[in-house]
Amino acid sequence: MTATGGRPAVDHVAPCPQAVLFDLDGTLIDTESLWMDTEAEVAEALGGRWTQADRAANVGGSARAAAEYIVRATGTGTAVPEVMRMLAAAMRRRLASGAAPRPGAKELLAEVRRAGLPTALVTSTHRPLLEVSIGAVGAEHFDVTVAGDEVARNKPHPEPYLTAARLLGVDPARCVALEDSPAGVASAQAAGCVTVAVPHLLPIEPAERRVVVHSLVGLDAAWLRATAAALSRV
Repeated sequence: MTATGGRPAVDHVAPCPQAVLFDLDGTLIDTESLWMDTEAEVAEALGGRWTQADRAANVGGSARAAAEYIVRATGTGTAVPEVMRMLAAAMRRRLASGAAPRPGAKELLAEVRRAGLPTALVTSTHRPLLEVSIGAVGAEHFDVTVAGDEVARNKPHPEPYLTAARLLGVDPARCVALEDSPAGVASAQAAGCVTVAVPHLLPIEPAERRVVVHSLVGLDAAWLRATAAALSRV
């Protein structure tokens, strides 16, 4: 089954998913544009030119992947770890003024908590920046958090979502993941999760075990249960 927006059609009351797994940047908080500006700043500081294609190529990826890309694109002799430090410092400056929650994000998190569903935050952002940015939605909404520097292979590899499921003690195939980027969707689906895509900067098409919605506004635990039931049968 594939669907775009709205409530999936189901013919019975759906079982509760074992857990709900949330991406952070672009899904819950409006930081993807900040990351794009940060990458452009660092690339230009190293003598490069950052195009729209470069911006799109790095949406949803890890800081290491972005740093490696910048090194290749600019031809700089600066080592990848130093470029990563430059990215982190520039992003921290931008986060100092606060990151806005995406529409409907705080309401959905509160609703999932009220429903008693276990939750995880699964992000490519490294732990130091995660601790700064998570305040925009509230760390109390998550049972576990998995940061980008705590896995060997980051999104689009499935390891981040497999790690979150393991920490929660649940089957990833019985989890619902919410993501905004193609890299994040690929990670969640490779881990076996039913995936709700909320495209932000790049388009995402419906696919097997994936529903695409235009916003988190109006989503609730009942909708997630229905979605899990409908897409788990695909």
